[in-house]
Amino acid sequence: MILKKMVILMAVALLCSCSVVNEEKAQKRVNHVVLCWLKDAGNEAQRQKLIETSLKFKEIPGVLEVRAGEVVKSDRPIVDSSFDVAIFLSYDSVGEMNAYIIHPDHKKAVQEVLKPLVKKVLVYDFIETP
Repeated sequence: MILKKMVILMAVALLCSCSVVNEEKAQKRVNHVVLCWLKDAGNEAQRQKLIETSLKFKEIPGVLEVRAGEVVKSDRPIVDSSFDVAIFLSYDSVGEMNAYIIHPDHKKAVQEVLKPLVKKVLVYDFIETP
């Protein structure tokens, strides 16, 4: 009888720990950071066009959050403030990020806005640790 109770308790503990692990996995966001250097550096109208276009990515399925804005200039040697626009997007998984990248709205924005205005793009992708 004691052995049976121990087995049941161990099974319950195992199931609970699996549930916690799955919840933690689900909470790990995938983040996509894009830095853009305009061909016409500092052009306010072009910067605004890029930001406005980026904010529309919230409508693409799988995108949890989008933020975009201009650089904060800094004289600190550790800070790179040479870019014009930064864009931040987050997703629940790498698969959703990959689906966003090939989504027609994203591809259209790349062709019609990004490529004509931007000379350099640098991307950082990372998974959050909860």
